[in-house]
Amino acid sequence: MVEKDSSRRDLLRLAAIGAAVTALSSKEAVAYQGNMERALESLHAALDSLQQATPDKGGHREHAMDLIRQAIRQTEAGIRFANEHGG
Repeated sequence: MVEKDSSRRDLLRLAAIGAAVTALSSKEAVAYQGNMERALESLHAALDSLQQATPDKGGHREHAMDLIRQAIRQTEAGIRFANEHGG
């Protein structure tokens, strides 16, 4: 299970790097969103940990996973916005 999680994290890191390279290779250079990228990586790690936790938590584990997925989407949207608007 650890090897699978490590592979997933490696793929996520590569995807984040790919997105940054793609953004930088566009017509207009954009600032690297280092803090946002690190936050995104931490959110994915938190989601992985919750997914591995035992399921019976009175619905709180599932709710936490939903909130983290929402935070991931918002963080990705913030990165896209900054890339598109030079921020």
